[in-house]
Formats: sequence, structure tokens, C-alpha cells
Amino acid sequence: MARHQEDSSDQPYDFRAQRLYVDDDLGEGTLVRLDRDRAHYVADVIRLEVGGALHLFNGRDGEWRAVREPAGRREAVLRCEARLRRQAEPADLDYVFAPLKHARLDYMVQKAVEMGAGRLVPVMTRRTQASRVNTERMRANVIEAAEQCGILSLPAVLEPSALARWLADLAPERRLVFCDEAAPEADPLAELREAVAGPLAVLIGPEGGFDEEERRLLKARPGTIVLSLGPRILRADTAAVAALAMVEAARQTAANFSAR
Repeated sequence: MARHQEDSSDQPYDFRAQRLYVDDDLGEGTLVRLDRDRAHYVADVIRLEVGGALHLFNGRDGEWRAVREPAGRREAVLRCEARLRRQAEPADLDYVFAPLKHARLDYMVQKAVEMGAGRLVPVMTRRTQASRVNTERMRANVIEAAEQCGILSLPAVLEPSALARWLADLAPERRLVFCDEAAPEADPLAELREAVAGPLAVLIGPEGGFDEEERRLLKARPGTIVLSLGPRILRADTAAVAALAMVEAARQTAANFSAR
């Protein structure tokens, strides 16, 4: 598993360590009493003994080494010993998407988190197949992906809105990358090179694609980058990974160029 680059590390990342998300504030000496589900995970799933350690994070206070303290039979209490990594700000990158159904939406959310999205923004288009969006389930998938991939900054999950309303509310300084299956093929890294330095929104449409009125509306926004993802038609969840990987590659290329 490749190391995620969104955090500011004080120590080398330990890939073997168990990581756990909690809502509690974290700090040196802080005691964290886990809720029932997390206590079960610590005691019965990973079988952490008293005196054993794992890593805690909450999306605000960095990552901490925490040791299990003596407690009641059905309880799990952890004491923060030392901060391992400082908190970093999430990437100023909105991943905007037409919701999918069930497991494919779970997959897409998890991959967007892994690829560095700062906010997850569901939008309803004319051809969106999912009529309802379970944002609580999306947030649970965000946490699971962050726990598994060493990520400290949890992307915000926004409530769904209509595509036209979202577009009207989009800040003028945020560049829009419109991934259009009908766009002519071009060099995507060249297309993205100048856009990745500032706030960015990457838009992936529904499985049936955008209709012509939606396409016209998106292209009319000043500064929109119309991006082809290649010669093949991709499923929406695959397109998410492809688009965000291109953005990350363009950002790394720009960073390397400016460092010379």
C-alpha cells in the first residue's frame, strides 16, 4: 500500500500499527473511553491486551500512540502517550459525483478518500440512478478508508444537491474539472498543469452520462477544464479513481517543477 502524502509526519509511518478513529479530543495523558462497538473491536477483534498500544486519530489533533489501561470487563480505556504525527489540512479538492447504488458507492467513496479528496459532494443529475443518498453510510466509509490508509484528515461529506444549484453556488476561484466522456482526447496532465495549484472541483457524472443541457451548462462556466479520461468509456467508480489519480500526478509534477 502506497503511503498517503496528505499528512505532515514527525516519525516514519508504521504500516503494521492498528489505527482507530475516535471522536474524543486527543492530547498527552488524555484518557479515551471507547464506545461499545470500538471497545468490542479493541478487546475481541484485535485482542489488544492491557499495556498494548495502537494509534488513535480524530481528524483534528494528529495521530497519537495510545496504551490500553486496566478497566472493567466490558470496557476499553486508552491513554494517549505521545503524538506521532501532526495534523495537516485536507487538500482543497472537492470530489463531485452523481451517486451510485450500494456497494459501488461504498467503493467510490473509499477510493476518493485514498486519493486525497478534501470534500465529497454528491450531486443529482438527470440520469442519476440512485434516488437516495445515505450520507451516514458514506461517512462510515470515509472513516474506514482513513483507518486503513494512514490518513489523518477526514473529508467532509456534504448533503446531496441538484447539479444546477451546486454549479451556481460554486465559488468563482474554484476551478472545475469536468470529466466528459464526449470530450476529445488530449494530454490530461497538460490540461491540468495550471489548474492544480488552487482550489479544485473534479466532477464525474452518472453511468448514463450527462445530457446535452447539463453539458452545455457546465462548459459555459468560466475556467472549466473539459477533460477526457481516455479512449474507453469507464464505469463511474473507475472514472473516479482515474480522474483523481490524474489530478495527483499533475500536482506532483507541478511540485517537482517548482522545486527545481
